[in-house]
Amino acid sequence: MKRIATLIGATAVLLAAAPASATGLYTCESGPREGWKSKEALREKLTGEGWNVRFIKEDGGCWEVYALDAKGDRVEAYFHPVTLKNVYTSRR
Repeated sequence: MKRIATLIGATAVLLAAAPASATGLYTCESGPREGWKSKEALREKLTGEGWNVRFIKEDGGCWEVYALDAKGDRVEAYFHPVTLKNVYTSRR
C-alpha cells in the first residue's frame, strides 16, 4: 500500500511539473518570437485570399486559425509564424 501511495505521489509531481503542451495536431519549429510575423500580417494575407478569419491564436509554435476559407468551408488551419505558409488545414 505504501508503494502505491509513493507511486501516485511521484506521478502527480511529474504531471504538475510537465509543461503545457499544444492542444492542436501540429507544431512548428518557429524559433524566437522576434522573428515571427504578426497575427495581423497573417489575417491580411488570408483576407486577401478570400478567407473570413474568425480567430487566430498561438498553438504549438504555430499560428492556429479558425476561419471560413475562400470556398466558404469552416476550417482550422495552422501556419508557420515566420513564413506564414500553411502547414495543415482541417475542414470542419
